[in-house]
Amino acid sequence: MLIGITGAPSKGKSTFFSAATMVNVEISPRPFTTIEPNKGATYISVDCPCKLTGMKCNPKNSKCENGKRLIPISIVDLAGLVPGAHEGKGLGNKFLDDVRTADVLIQIVDASGKTDEEGNPIEDFDPAKEVIFLETEISYWISNILKRAWSKIKGRDIDAVASTLTGLKIKENGIVKVAEKLGLPTEKLNWTEDEILDFSKSIREHAMPIVIAANKIDVAGAAENYKKLKERFPEKTIIPVYSEGELVLRRANEKGIVKYTPGDYDFEILNASPQQKEALMRVKEVIKKNNGTGVQQVIDEAVFRRLGLIVVYPVSDEHKYTDHFGAVLPDAVLVRNGTTAIEFAEGIHADLAKNFIFAIDAKKKLRVAKDYVLKNGDIIKIVSGSGK
Repeated sequence: MLIGITGAPSKGKSTFFSAATMVNVEISPRPFTTIEPNKGATYISVDCPCKLTGMKCNPKNSKCENGKRLIPISIVDLAGLVPGAHEGKGLGNKFLDDVRTADVLIQIVDASGKTDEEGNPIEDFDPAKEVIFLETEISYWISNILKRAWSKIKGRDIDAVASTLTGLKIKENGIVKVAEKLGLPTEKLNWTEDEILDFSKSIREHAMPIVIAANKIDVAGAAENYKKLKERFPEKTIIPVYSEGELVLRRANEKGIVKYTPGDYDFEILNASPQQKEALMRVKEVIKKNNGTGVQQVIDEAVFRRLGLIVVYPVSDEHKYTDHFGAVLPDAVLVRNGTTAIEFAEGIHADLAKNFIFAIDAKKKLRVAKDYVLKNGDIIKIVSGSGK
């Protein structure tokens, strides 16, 4: 799974990326600071089962901080996007080629309204225009892909559209559902240009879910603009974000100046100079007002709600919650919501699925069948005829 950080230039994308990953990237107020995508790993945050059981866990593929299991997931900071990108303006062609690799997008919007859609300084820009133009650019880009291939698609069935859009990770059944919802024929295709564009807009919503980070929420005027965004787009997920504050806290936590876990609504000052304490108190005031910095909340929203992933913990001993080596809750695995026990077994090892007998819900100490649908936070033991 890959999260893509996107949006117009100078909206704070690189700051958000650095805060989410602790990777040092160039951060500048000038447009197009990011040209080549910055890649790294961030974390999604869930309550660790050790918090409920009182056991000390031994994470291997993740880490546990203050009862929060932090599970790594890949993230990429894409080049800034400007209006007309689908026509090649700015770094449009490069951005649109890169964006197809992402499973979900986090759009960084300047909620303060101090930069326009091209990243230039301005006094009072409407952030709603950023939301609209990103969706527009991606929709036109998809439409152009189909139009260029239409001579080969025309007269064929919907599978020709699916083949053309393979790079967008869109399954054919999803394409069929979108076409049927719009009342478009799925056989002997002869769509008009307007119908192609309508289809492209709808498939964009299906294939490229977007979570909107209303960044720079600490700047004057941002809170009011955030409220307007929520009113203008009630159907969208929009979260107030203070990327700069998150970056300050994560760096201070590394240096032992504060005690802070990503996603927390507060932090403890441990060893700060008077100047540092004054700056940290300003950060504290902002995050208390907004229930956190929003950075972790946006990432969790993208992964759990928009991608529909859940966390499952495989174990070998359903009583002690350990693996074969006695490690407690060593692995936290991200899977699609709706995954069954047999599918989970196959994801661990092909032989487990091949020789599957049953699984055990370790929390309830109950046997479950291969078609049992896993729930978020399940602790599961797979019992296999191979003895694994």
